[in-house]
Amino acid sequence: MDDQAFTLTPGRAWLAMFGAAIVAIGGASIAFTRQVWDEFIWQYFWGPVYADAHNAGCAIKDGGETLLGGSGFAENCGIAMEQGHIVAEPGYTLVSEAGYMVIGLFFLIGVYLLLKNLDVSFGREYFYALFPFMLFGGALRVVEDATDAAVEAGVEPVASYPLNTLFISPIIYFTVFGIAIGALVGSLRLADRGIVSSAERALGIIGSVAFGVTFGYLVVLGVTVEHVDFLPHVLLIIVGGATAMAYGVYALTERFAPYINSGTGYVGLIVLWAHAIDGVANVLITDWADTLALPVSYYPKHPANEIIMNVTEAVLPAGIFEAIGSAWPFLLVKLGVALGIVWLFDEAFIEENPRYSYVLLVGVVAVGLGPGSRDMLRAAFGI
Repeated sequence: MDDQAFTLTPGRAWLAMFGAAIVAIGGASIAFTRQVWDEFIWQYFWGPVYADAHNAGCAIKDGGETLLGGSGFAENCGIAMEQGHIVAEPGYTLVSEAGYMVIGLFFLIGVYLLLKNLDVSFGREYFYALFPFMLFGGALRVVEDATDAAVEAGVEPVASYPLNTLFISPIIYFTVFGIAIGALVGSLRLADRGIVSSAERALGIIGSVAFGVTFGYLVVLGVTVEHVDFLPHVLLIIVGGATAMAYGVYALTERFAPYINSGTGYVGLIVLWAHAIDGVANVLITDWADTLALPVSYYPKHPANEIIMNVTEAVLPAGIFEAIGSAWPFLLVKLGVALGIVWLFDEAFIEENPRYSYVLLVGVVAVGLGPGSRDMLRAAFGI
């Protein structure tokens, strides 16, 4: 018998942990349905997705039945909560964000182990090749926003429940993750067979085509249907503002603290740009929607945004934040955190384990550019 068949490799250990977690969560949900499923998994993780997929203000657990805000007694989600029902609203909470951080890190480790198993020298080239997939994820999320707008306009949507849950955060991260991994493996196979000269280039082309088709679909909607607009000036303002700020921060660090960028180089600039997109988009569509003539209203779905805005309004005199808004500190925080992350990835850190370093950097960019590009495109298409 081959003893090597029973060797517990890191990859097998990851799969074993994944399987054990699924069994444990499933078993606990069955054994302690109210405490584990209803009051934890459903309330903080699945319920918000379910409500978002139905474009509802909230989802409400009423015994074994799930109701949506706007139907019957559930018209007021707050009243349902006061009546002791379990209420889940679209968006994130501190509990869900902590959970998603743990899950995200676990899957990044899985990606690293997969790349190691495939013997892929994952470096800057693959980082750049995966960049279009992050824009694709944001555009795909806006396609779901367009389906919500279609429902409100009385038009049959392209995707409805349960299919549309694949395009709603955070599930969309796994959707895009699966597509990107499939494209990566396919690109490697094509390169091995000599069909393409570079797996990295093939991967980048696949991602660019995916983003181009999705963005093109949104543009077609914007010029052909009434429930979707097309406001190119919004794209120009957000992309232009984010580019100027990201490059400004990068250039200043190059001049006065070049050691910050020494490890990442232009990859660090992309990290800054991704989070600048998120910050600028949030500021403009939260505080300047009327000035930009946006037909949508926006409220922060992430606790961090809401906390920063509340602190700003509490600290600054009313006249100041009423004049310039309360979301702008979020942009400063995003740039500051992004710069700090770039600083952590110094030359020694990256040289010690370049594969894992760039996998982490892909995750860092995705966390900023995913929601940032969604907010930007949502505003640009008025949905």
